[in-house]
Amino acid sequence: MENKQLDQNNDNKEPQTFVGAFMAVGVGVGAALGVALDNIALGIPIGIAVGFAVGLAIDAKNRKSK
Repeated sequence: MENKQLDQNNDNKEPQTFVGAFMAVGVGVGAALGVALDNIALGIPIGIAVGFAVGLAIDAKNRKSK
């Protein structure tokens, strides 16, 4: 009985996305880039944008392969 309930819970689960993880990585990379270029205020948004784009691309690839 419990196995059926677990299976039902897994069926309703949201698909895994990578956007948030890559945005977090982008913040770190952007901050490092901003420090290197002496402009942190510009580096962080660039890092977030690049991380968002990479995360969306990976999510689209994963959806297409399923």
